[in-house]
Amino acid sequence: DTEGLLRIKEENQKHYRRAQRHQEKKEKIQRHNRKLGDLVEKKTYELKTQYEHLANLRRAHILELTSVIFPMEEVKTSMRDPADVSSESDNAMTSSTVSKLAEARRTTYLSGRWVCDDHNGDTSISITGPWIILPNNGDYSAYYNWVEEKKTTQGPDMEHNNPAHTISAALCYATQLVNTLSLILDVNLPKKLCNRQVKTQQGNHEFCGENLSRHRFTRAVKKLNANILHLCFSQHVNLDLLHPLHTLRNLMYLVSPDTENLGR
Repeated sequence: DTEGLLRIKEENQKHYRRAQRHQEKKEKIQRHNRKLGDLVEKKTYELKTQYEHLANLRRAHILELTSVIFPMEEVKTSMRDPADVSSESDNAMTSSTVSKLAEARRTTYLSGRWVCDDHNGDTSISITGPWIILPNNGDYSAYYNWVEEKKTTQGPDMEHNNPAHTISAALCYATQLVNTLSLILDVNLPKKLCNRQVKTQQGNHEFCGENLSRHRFTRAVKKLNANILHLCFSQHVNLDLLHPLHTLRNLMYLVSPDTENLGR
């Protein structure tokens, strides 16, 4: 029993010395973890600072891009409200009729359904200049209507002073701006749209050059609108301001100096 007790004491001493070594190792690991934690916290702060600096640079590049090369602004047309004109011609018109006319003026038949739009053509958005504009309500039917009419009618009046040219040019510039913004913001676009003036392996550039059919045109417009919304979502633009059909207006909200998260 005495010999067994001595063996047990020796084993206990070995375990005690081993426990001391483990305790020292544990304390060393804890000191190392605290050191790494401080380093990670420092690096995280530096990374956050670099992100903020990068966001400010992106923001400055975007504001310069949209003020010098792709300026956009709202263009109001001098159209009179038909309700006012009708009320002037008929003094007996009731207020309910006036309100119905105003409501009809704010309604547009677009792509097989009625769309309510408070602007409804009274406001357009220009890009790169006041002569290149898009309807605010997203109704670009003038383009493919002109293309379909051109197939049956040829003449000098078909080539000059028609809204199809300005719509095509505005959408082409918008596509170029969106592609450039995706590079600056480092955001991959969900839809591929080409804005170059040459043929590519994937096909012709969109909106410019050849006349697109109604199907190809509406498909390209949907892809462009999807890319713009994707950029707006990535920069946390207020969703209440966005409309899926308002191409240039959504772009204006995206690149506005009031967009707090622009460049994130």
